[in-house]
Parts: sequence; C-alpha cells; structure tokens
Amino acid sequence: MKKILDIINKIPAFNGLSEDQLKAIRSVAVDRRFDKGEMVFSEGDEGSGFYVVVDGQVKIFKLSPEGKEQILHIFGPGDPVGEVAVFAGRSFPANAEAITAARLLFFPRTAFLDLISANPSLAMKMLAVLSMRLRRFTIQIENLSLKEVPGRLATYLIVLSEEQKDEQTVTLPISKGQLASLLGTIPETLSRIFAKMSAQNLIAVEGRRIRLLDLPGLEEVSEQGRVPE
Repeated sequence: MKKILDIINKIPAFNGLSEDQLKAIRSVAVDRRFDKGEMVFSEGDEGSGFYVVVDGQVKIFKLSPEGKEQILHIFGPGDPVGEVAVFAGRSFPANAEAITAARLLFFPRTAFLDLISANPSLAMKMLAVLSMRLRRFTIQIENLSLKEVPGRLATYLIVLSEEQKDEQTVTLPISKGQLASLLGTIPETLSRIFAKMSAQNLIAVEGRRIRLLDLPGLEEVSEQGRVPE
C-alpha cells in the first residue's frame, strides 16, 4: 500500500514542498475510499473540506429538473475536487460521484486553511491549480454555449493533446458515453461525429486511442463548429 506521505508528495499542488510542510499536510489528511457509483458529496452539502484523487476517477455533474445529467468535469489521480467551495466558505455547487472504485484524501477546511496561512508557498501552488481549473472551466462554458457538437469535440481533443503533450495521439481518459455527457450531447450523436471526422481523415479512432491525423483541420473544426463536407 502506498504511504500517504509519498502520495501527497506526488500531488501537483503539493510537489516540491519541504518535508516539514508535507508532514503538516499529512497530519490533516484523511484517507477515504469510495465504491464505483458512490457519492462523494451532493449539491448543497456544506463545503467542510476538499478531496484529492489518489486512485480512480470522480465525475462532477449537475442534474436538470427533468433529471438529465450534465457532466462538468471528470477528475483523476492528483486532481483536487471541491476546493473552490471550500476556499469560498460555501456549499458544493454540484454533485461528485466515483465512476470507478476510488481512493481520495480528504482535507478538512479549517485545518487546511490554517496550513495555508502558515505556508505561503502552499498558497501559491493552490493558486496555480485553481488557475488551471479556471481555464478548463472557461473552455467548457465556451464549448457548451457557443459551439456546435463537432466544434466541442474538436476543442476537447486539442486540449487533451496539450495536456497529454502529444500532437499525434491522445487517449480518452473516460468512456465515450461519459464524453458525450461532458460535451452536452448523446452517445449516438457523438458516434456519428467521430465517424464523420474519421471519414474526413481528421482522426483515426481505435477504441479510446485517437490518432490526430490533421491537427490544423481539427483546429478549423474547433473554430468553425462543423466538419467540412
């Protein structure tokens, strides 16, 4: 079993801190495990602390009055979950559910804020994480409000390419059904767009592995919002 101190040291928000700082973080961390499908927190719950994913995946989502699910984010190892509500002193604005068996570290709000007050370098690292989170969320809002589904998919693949540091091949971190929800569409529509992009030699789909055959072409789809005929 991984030692929690080693796990904390590998989390991007905490990497590079001194041993004393890591031990201070370890002293407030609570190791928690969730089964697949188990709720981590629900919309409206008090933001009493935030989580960092150690193993597995967690989806953040909202439900419409009719019960339709819209996935906002899917987080994996190293990602913080629910930190914005905690730092703002508010309730959670969305739901969080483990979509695989997951191990998370829980950081109680009061104890963690005390650590930040005593460690400015930790505050700077958390600010960097929040800035990246804001960028992702801005892209998500732009996709859902301004672009058609082909443009949303092209943008997602381009951003994924940047995050995975590979301009030729990306690996989807989630199922295509979950990706459809993330992009605000249905699986059947997403499948048709994948097929159309493949027919236009923009991409080659091999399960969750997507080869980016024409990155400039994908960028054009991202901007124009449609696949050329």
